[in-house]
Amino acid sequence: MNQAKVRYLVEEALAENETLFLIDLSISVNNKINVVVDGDEGVPLSECIRISRNVEHNLDREAEDFSLEVSTPDISKPIKLKRQYIKNIQRILKATTIADEEIEGILTDVTDENIVLVWSAREPKLEGKGKMTVEKTATIKYKDIKEAKVKIVF
Repeated sequence: MNQAKVRYLVEEALAENETLFLIDLSISVNNKINVVVDGDEGVPLSECIRISRNVEHNLDREAEDFSLEVSTPDISKPIKLKRQYIKNIQRILKATTIADEEIEGILTDVTDENIVLVWSAREPKLEGKGKMTVEKTATIKYKDIKEAKVKIVF
């Protein structure tokens, strides 16, 4: 299976809707094509079907048998692209750094180089007994992020 041709067909279909973007494309040894797409405002089922049809109708099953799956990212999977971070601003994010530090907070900003997480923490008062709530901020460079996932709160 020609991965470049499949990628071209997926990107051709994505070009029709600029809010959609490719997260992952893989082709297994037994020609199972797996396409994962996301969108700035989510991905309707009709868009997955449209992308699937664009790929399927332009490949020849007589030449090579294949299976095709077009899906959206699993919520349990880590974020891979800057565009996914932007989509999740104001959501709770759990980031693990390459130094194995875990930081959980509200994603408040996304730049070309990093993300910003904000959270509240209880710390001892500077004077006297007891604790006070303080707002903490962490700026994390993309290159320092080992894994980042959106935390679902019910």
